[in-house]
Amino acid sequence: MRISEKNKLEKIIIVGDRVLIKPKTVRDQTKSGLYLPPGVQQKEKVQEGYIMKVGPGYPIPADYGYEDESWGGEEEEVRYIPLQAKEGDLAIYLQRDAIEISYLDERYFIVPQSAVLMLVREEDL
Repeated sequence: MRISEKNKLEKIIIVGDRVLIKPKTVRDQTKSGLYLPPGVQQKEKVQEGYIMKVGPGYPIPADYGYEDESWGGEEEEVRYIPLQAKEGDLAIYLQRDAIEISYLDERYFIVPQSAVLMLVREEDL
């Protein structure tokens, strides 16, 4: 299978309550016109980026009722409480909780939903 811009993230599975974020392009100039050295924006406490993939959510325990329990029977499928974040949302998140990864020469962050402070969702996209 050939890797393209559309399918390059298909094989990635995000686990639990985490999201995969592609950071927004960093400006190297302030509003007043000063040029920032590399890495200054990356050290800020709050960052923003686009959500590329979303984990299944928070796992919830199965409802164990002993009257229907067949010991050694089939295991129940895990159920999840879904996350608020959706693919395509712009996320404002805490940098200190983000884990930076590089995948196919692109920079991404894996961030727990608890570190996401705000989501901006464009319904038209």
